[in-house]
Amino acid sequence: MARLADYFVLVAFGPHPRGSGEGQGQILQRFPEKDWEDNPFPQGIELFCQPSGWQLCPERSPPTFFVAVLTDINSERHYCACLTFWEPAEPTQEAASAEDAADGEEELEDGGRMRLSPSAPAPASQLFAPKTLVLVSRLDHTEVFRNSLGLIYTVHVEGLDVSLESVIGNLLTCTIPLAGGSQLDSVEEGARTISLGAGDRQVIQTPLTDSLPVSCCSVALLFRQLGITNVLCLFCAALTEHKILFLSRSYQRLADACRGLLALLFPLRYSFTYVPILPAQLLEVLSTPTPFVIGVHAAFQAETQELLDVIIADLDGGTVTVPECVHIPPLPEPLQSQTHSVLSTVLDPELELADLAFPPPTVPASSLKMQDKELRAVFLRLFAQLLQGYRWCLHIVRIHPEPVIRFHKAAFLGQRGLVEDDFLMKVLEGMAFAGFVSERGVPYRATDLFDELVAHEVARMRADESHPQRVLRHVKELAEQLYKNENPYPAVAMHKVQRPAEASHLRRAPRPFPRLDEGTVQWIVDQAMAKMQGAPPAVRAERRSTVPSGPPMTAILERSSGLHANSARRLEVVRNCISYVFEGKMLEAKKLLPAVLRALKGRAARRCLTQELHLHVQQNRAVLDHQQFDFVVRMMNCCLQDCTSADEHGIAAALLPLVTAFCRKLSPGVTQFAYSCVQEHVVWSTPQFWEAMFYGDVQTHVRALYLEPPEDRPPTQQVGEALAQEEPPSALDVASEQRRLWPTLSRAKQQELVQKEESTVFSQAIHYASRMSYLLLPLDASKSRLLRERAGLGDPESASNSLVTNSMAGSVAESYDTESGFEDAETSDVAGAVVRFINRFVDKVCTESGVTSDHLKGLHVMVPDIVQMHIETLEAVHRESRRLPPIQKQPKLLRPRLLPGEECVLDGLRVYLLPDGREEGAGGSAGGPALLPAEGAVFLTTYRVIFTGMPTDPLVGEQVVVRAFPVAALTKEKRISVQTHVDQFLQDGLQLRACTFQLLRMAFDEEVGSEGAELFRKQLHRLRYPPDIKGTFAFASGATHTPGRPGRAAKDKGPSLRTLSRNLMKNAKRTIGRQHITRKKYSPPSWEHRGQPPAEDQEDEIAVSEEAEPSTLTPSAGLKPADRLTLSSLVERACCRDYQRLGLGTLGSSLSRAKSEPFRVSPVNRMYAICRSYPGLLIVPQSVQDNALQRVSRCYRQNRFPVVCWRSGRSKAVLLRSGGLHGKGVVGLFKAQNAPSPGQSQADSSSLEQEKYLQAVVSAMPRYADASGRNTLSGFSSAHLGSHAPRARVTTLSNPMAASASRWTAPRGKWGSIRVSGRSGGPGVGVDVGSRLAGRDVLGPPQPNGAPPDSGFLRPQRAALYIIGDKAQLKGVRPDPLQQWELVPIEVFEARQVKASFKKLLKACVPGCPAAEPGPASYLRSLEDSEWLTQIHKLLQVSVLVVELLDSGSSVLVSLEDGWDITTQVVSLVQLLSDPFYRTLEGFRLLVEKEWLSFGHRFSHRGAHMLAGQSSGVVPIFLQFLDCVHQVHLQFPMEFEFSQFYLKFLSYHHASRRFRTFLLDSDYERIELGLLYEEKGERRGQQACRSVWEHVDRLSKKTPVFYNYMYAPEDAEVLRPYSNVSNLKVWDFYTEETLAEGPPYDWELARGPPEPPEEERPDSSAPQSRRRVVWPCYDSRPRAQPDAISRLLEELQRLETELGRPPERWKDTWDRVKAAQRLEGRPDGRGTPGSLLASTVPHHRRSLGVYLQEGPAGSTLSLSLDSDQSGGSSASSSRQAARRSTSALYSQFQTAESENRSYEGTLYKKGAFMKPWKARWFVLDKTKHQLRYYDHRVDTECKGVIDLAEVEAVAPGAPTMGAPKTVGEKAFFDVKTTRRVYNFCAQDAASAQQWVDRIQGCLSDA
Repeated sequence: MARLADYFVLVAFGPHPRGSGEGQGQILQRFPEKDWEDNPFPQGIELFCQPSGWQLCPERSPPTFFVAVLTDINSERHYCACLTFWEPAEPTQEAASAEDAADGEEELEDGGRMRLSPSAPAPASQLFAPKTLVLVSRLDHTEVFRNSLGLIYTVHVEGLDVSLESVIGNLLTCTIPLAGGSQLDSVEEGARTISLGAGDRQVIQTPLTDSLPVSCCSVALLFRQLGITNVLCLFCAALTEHKILFLSRSYQRLADACRGLLALLFPLRYSFTYVPILPAQLLEVLSTPTPFVIGVHAAFQAETQELLDVIIADLDGGTVTVPECVHIPPLPEPLQSQTHSVLSTVLDPELELADLAFPPPTVPASSLKMQDKELRAVFLRLFAQLLQGYRWCLHIVRIHPEPVIRFHKAAFLGQRGLVEDDFLMKVLEGMAFAGFVSERGVPYRATDLFDELVAHEVARMRADESHPQRVLRHVKELAEQLYKNENPYPAVAMHKVQRPAEASHLRRAPRPFPRLDEGTVQWIVDQAMAKMQGAPPAVRAERRSTVPSGPPMTAILERSSGLHANSARRLEVVRNCISYVFEGKMLEAKKLLPAVLRALKGRAARRCLTQELHLHVQQNRAVLDHQQFDFVVRMMNCCLQDCTSADEHGIAAALLPLVTAFCRKLSPGVTQFAYSCVQEHVVWSTPQFWEAMFYGDVQTHVRALYLEPPEDRPPTQQVGEALAQEEPPSALDVASEQRRLWPTLSRAKQQELVQKEESTVFSQAIHYASRMSYLLLPLDASKSRLLRERAGLGDPESASNSLVTNSMAGSVAESYDTESGFEDAETSDVAGAVVRFINRFVDKVCTESGVTSDHLKGLHVMVPDIVQMHIETLEAVHRESRRLPPIQKQPKLLRPRLLPGEECVLDGLRVYLLPDGREEGAGGSAGGPALLPAEGAVFLTTYRVIFTGMPTDPLVGEQVVVRAFPVAALTKEKRISVQTHVDQFLQDGLQLRACTFQLLRMAFDEEVGSEGAELFRKQLHRLRYPPDIKGTFAFASGATHTPGRPGRAAKDKGPSLRTLSRNLMKNAKRTIGRQHITRKKYSPPSWEHRGQPPAEDQEDEIAVSEEAEPSTLTPSAGLKPADRLTLSSLVERACCRDYQRLGLGTLGSSLSRAKSEPFRVSPVNRMYAICRSYPGLLIVPQSVQDNALQRVSRCYRQNRFPVVCWRSGRSKAVLLRSGGLHGKGVVGLFKAQNAPSPGQSQADSSSLEQEKYLQAVVSAMPRYADASGRNTLSGFSSAHLGSHAPRARVTTLSNPMAASASRWTAPRGKWGSIRVSGRSGGPGVGVDVGSRLAGRDVLGPPQPNGAPPDSGFLRPQRAALYIIGDKAQLKGVRPDPLQQWELVPIEVFEARQVKASFKKLLKACVPGCPAAEPGPASYLRSLEDSEWLTQIHKLLQVSVLVVELLDSGSSVLVSLEDGWDITTQVVSLVQLLSDPFYRTLEGFRLLVEKEWLSFGHRFSHRGAHMLAGQSSGVVPIFLQFLDCVHQVHLQFPMEFEFSQFYLKFLSYHHASRRFRTFLLDSDYERIELGLLYEEKGERRGQQACRSVWEHVDRLSKKTPVFYNYMYAPEDAEVLRPYSNVSNLKVWDFYTEETLAEGPPYDWELARGPPEPPEEERPDSSAPQSRRRVVWPCYDSRPRAQPDAISRLLEELQRLETELGRPPERWKDTWDRVKAAQRLEGRPDGRGTPGSLLASTVPHHRRSLGVYLQEGPAGSTLSLSLDSDQSGGSSASSSRQAARRSTSALYSQFQTAESENRSYEGTLYKKGAFMKPWKARWFVLDKTKHQLRYYDHRVDTECKGVIDLAEVEAVAPGAPTMGAPKTVGEKAFFDVKTTRRVYNFCAQDAASAQQWVDRIQGCLSDA
């Protein structure tokens, strides 16, 4: 039984002692006057009676009632029921208030009453003072308190005939039963009826279970006032310990709201400040830093505005205000949405029916009290779902004398799948949950509704989730139980209490509330006390039982099963791998290991690993060999690396006993355990992990203590089980049983059990001190860098820090003197930190577990000794382990594939490939996998530097990463310091940059060492810069000689070739020797002196009269046999073939030419005597004699005098090239023209020779005007433009009309447009040329986008020859108007500017480190700074201008620098733009061979190929040219037969030194080494491809990779590309890379997509997916996704192979398809044949490759548009009609389809120079008068041609050595030509005769 009321108090208004503005409460009387022993009188009641302050008021107010709550120092709540009424103030009170009013303060009071002020009129009546009746109780029966105080007030007011003393005495002596009424004997006892002796009757119902809160209607009211969302917000805020403040004008509402909120928190109890009604005088409490739930009157709202971290709930306004700085975590989904949904259904039952067409009759809504219970039931369900299975995570640490229980938070969160959930994490860490664990964790106690719900109803709740009606039914069931708990006997709940009459407070009371007689009241109380003492004490019979645990927990939200669909397969892989390891099948284990490491990302696989490893531990120990140990450690590390510091899934807990079990013997007496290799994980330095582990193990041992007698306990318990075993009885069951038995045990037995438990905890503490020292002390204490980075072991603040990735905290000593013991512990920070960490742990767990202080002191003494012993053990282990290879390396290095002839120089050095500034490979902002950093090895071969390895990020999988570049391409190598997380022990790094746009940033592994790294650098340097050309890969591959010694391969060459080389060299050296005696002129230095600067500035001293040696300069009629052989070889070179094609002349049988032709082939340089860097045969004007050329050559740099290199087929204008002029050349000629010359000096005479030569060039042109008709650009007005209809040209892509209009509006000078700023110094016209070239009145306006003006801009009066020269050389020149040539001085960039620009381009495209500001802006800025595109722009601009001049009929001489760099670029581009032949594969090869190789571009010098050129660096002139070609290719994709890949291939291999083609600086040097004629087909031995062209040919037969399918050329089309920088694109050759296989330009090394490993292949039953992920920087996109035509050709080849037929060559197939398409294009068999890509597509569509996207009708490829209206041109249609068809151009280049085959068959042919007989397919072509031969019948590429015009005789032949044996003698015949005799052999005599007849027939027809 309990007292209903502890105290009754009468409080009245009294003046404030300091005379302040308001009064104060005074306790007039209190009963009983003495405090109860068990419950002292609460202080400060008078403040709570009037929370807004004590004030007088001018009128009588009705009585008020509210219940305030006071909390005492023991956290017990006292309920103060206050009934306040007003009485007339006594005179003393009035006087006091008058004094107060004199202070002149005026304030508004809470109820709207006004205090008196001097200005207010005095009230007619008197003032009224408040008086309060207070009832203080520890029970919460609001209605009973309201009725009882109301009764006392009624007796007073109504003057009832009842003694107030007796009523109050009865009230104070009234007792009621404790909670749990159902356990009492009768209804009367459970529902106690009381009477206070005034004719009243009240029924008090006590709750059935006192742990369930009583809420009446408070929860329902709270929801009505604030709404669902706001209440849920407050609910989460209270649980996560935020400050909550309620505001209302009603005190009772405040009290109800606070009570309702706390009722929702059940089963958790709110344990912070709880003040439902806060008095005004205590408002400063709101600034407390601790959480609270407080109610404050709305009048004080202003005072709450400054609170920054308080959530304010306005009950009257229905709002909840959450400050910005407060984050309230929401409930985890799906609980949040489910709860919200159920609450809305409970509060508004008609919500579900609102949309129904025929709603059912409305269901009567629940009463407010019932709705209150339903709302609470929803939250009860919510807590049951949140905390389901919580009992499985309780650790029973002690059972006796009192249970000590700990909760394993991490395991609970992990198993519920809520590790990341902020809400639950904060709830579990809060005070309320700690109280919940200590109160409800007890295994043996009384249970309530929540215990039943969480144990038995969770499955039902989960099943009901998707059925709202079933959920509602469950809620109503729970609500019934809650309602019954509060109202167990609703039938007897009838009250009878008198109330005062209406408006009784307005009547004048007969008298004030009387002073009561204390004696009477005390006597009544004493009487009752005496009666109570006589009665037996009422003992509460508590029914205790074992608390049910319920089913094991499940995840709150089932994850989608798709993620773990193959988990069974993965677990199988893990099991197999472990069994292979322990069976010693290491090869099998190695195969499976990568798949296992990938599988270990999954939780199930990690758990499986720990279980499997447990099976292999015998007697707590498992000794392994080194390989097994490595495998086990790797798998453990992989498991642990994803463990968080809390170890939610118990993986680290399960591995902890294993790391101390697995070991290996290092040497006798030295054993290394696995723990020394798995220390680098955050979990080991987290105190919470160790505490949970400790409590788990203690629970296991305490449980074992009670399960069976200690002496016969089998040793099967695994030390270190994290959680209680699941088979019955569990630890909780054991503890419950022991708690039940405890009172029955004897005192001695109880003491014994307590001691046993305490010693169990103590022994575990010692065990854990050892375990912690194992995992916290590093193997090598000197690695302090590591220790410093690990978690905060040194300071208590960071000891619980979880998100750490390193080892021990605090400062860690560099070394530790183990001899010194712990007296010197200050010097050992490692040991000190560990000891402090362990001591803190021991203190905490032992204190919580009740270990005695003596034991604790003993532990503190033992810990340093344990650590010290372990350190000494580790020293020996560390010493021995260093002798072993390090753990955790890849078991095997991935070896790269090598080319034939490529040899390894340095085998794999272990390195890490680090990410550079490119984001793609590192998975940066662009996304994609983090392929870098990668772990592997670098290999150095004779040809390449190759890295192969695998990404260190295990998530990326087993992708092999390859990055390689040719050694020859290395441009810069620098050491770098590596700051990386890959491995903490990396020593040094190396950054290698290549001119093929590759970058290797490597960090050498510790095992390589600095010596290994230095050796790598030296070998790399030796290979990059060999002492001579013989040391390069192109020469060394396949040869056995060492560099510097002549190789054996040289001896195998035919004697004739050797004689030729010897003759050539002898003659050349003799001639050049003479030149060196008389002229100090540049010549390429010998091998010993390569790289020294040439003497370019020496004076020209040779006399004009000096004649050259007759044998070198006489006409070629009297040549020696050796010279004749030389000439025949020269004739076969590319130059001569091209000269012949251009009609510039051939060397006939008589070696003389008809005088009628303007130009001739001169053999003057056949011995390279005049100019070493020119080819042997040159085109010169017919009128110039060979002996004059010697003199002319002296005027030009490097003797490179002007020679013709190309002639326009249409205008017959010629393009010439030469070196720059010497100072005394043309410039001197022009300057001193009018000066009198009494006698010719040497300089004058050479100038005259030069002038004559230029005159001869001009005279040789067919249409030049005589001197009287002035040929110049001057005087040409732009007004003339009106008469010319401009050609239809591409204007712009976006708006052709606007662009064509703009063409006419901006008349700028043509040459003026290529002026350049001095900064870039690119090619541009000098300003001093004057308005004649630069003015507006000279030339037509240029096109937009940098295209030149139309071709009509030059009028017929023009110069016959324009000399484009260097502005610096032609400075101050005044051309004479009588000359027929004109000088065009331009500024050119020098080689050093190209070099500087290229360096910047490399850094822009392949940055060494990430940009400071990520994003494209920094890349574009650095690209602009490089000025590379500006140089491309200038080259294209100059080239297009030259093309225009040539097209208009003027010849051009390009005479820049030394004539081998920019000159070569310009003349090559001009020919490419002007002549469609050079845009074919064969033509482009010819162009490069002629202009770049024969005309002596210095490839070796510019590529720094040899040691001597190391200082000059790489100057990529040829690469710049290829980039220009690429830009043109982009704008005219249908004009080129070759693809973009072909250009990239050449760009890569011109720098790679794989082929001999791009080695050396001139033909002269190639002859000197015997290389020049080696490439001819008949003379080449069976060796690897030495020529890049031959390699391209071979590849072209196999694959169309070099072919452009869009090739459909216009006949005689001159290309005029846009050249503005805005029209240029950065070549993707600079930016793309393929990490799967390295650069794709060594085609033999390219692989197809790798097969998936065995364990990753999907099951055969599963559908096979053909999808592949293509990573941009990893896979080769053209191979992963080939274009449609390549795919079809591959498919065709595959199908033919499957059918067993020899696959047809792709080119034959393609040609057949095109031929068929051509035939389909002729509907009536007539008309012009169309191409696959119609040649009638308008020019601007064709040229820019946009014909598929543009225009309404341009949707199909073969569409023909008649005229180009969008171009604004009227002449376009006629121009297109005049063009020849595409097929005609094909026939010009002799494709297989267009050949004329008069007769064909197989013949054996004798090779030249001791070569064997070979069977070839011969074709006799009457039309072309040729005998061609091929490798075989279907070959489309001609291997050789015999021109029948050169055949002198066809005669029977004789068999020679090596001829076919089975053939008769008459089958042989010979064909004698002017150049050689061909030996043939037919199959028999008849076919031989037939061939002879056919050939002679052709000859006679001719």
